Amino acid sequence: MRMTRLALSLALSAIAAGAAAETVGSVDTAFKLIGPDHKVVVEVFDDPAVGGVSCYLSRAKTGGIKGAVGLAEDKAESSVACRQVGAITFNGKIPRQDEVFSERASIFFKHVRVVRMVDTKRNALVYLVYSDRLIDGSPKNSVTAVPVPANQPIPLK
Repeated sequence: MRMTRLALSLALSAIAAGAAAETVGSVDTAFKLIGPDHKVVVEVFDDPAVGGVSCYLSRAKTGGIKGAVGLAEDKAESSVACRQVGAITFNGKIPRQDEVFSERASIFFKHVRVVRMVDTKRNALVYLVYSDRLIDGSPKNSVTAVPVPANQPIPLK
């Protein structure tokens, strides 16, 4: 019984933390003599509350010495493309707007975030990627949408 509660607690913690991304690949954009090159990285993550939907995220990663030791601040330039990759299923009711992915873009206060929004009129899931900072975020963003079949209503909280 105790192990079941522990496993459930760990699973809920993982869901609350949002999705984890897997690296698909990357390309170098600038050579750095010391440390890794600057690059654009493509990652993929599955929507934690919607089965059958995966999101591909491309974003800049700063190289050099600061990038190698984790002190660099990545540029606020990213793009997202979410696609239906299987049958769409919902793991319960979902909120109209929810953060589904977040990852640090600097050592302090800057994150890349992906938010899922529900367009009930068109029965679609809309995904927005943006970067924020504690004081001053960036208006640079990208948006994509995944249509849900008309005969499958989106269960809202």
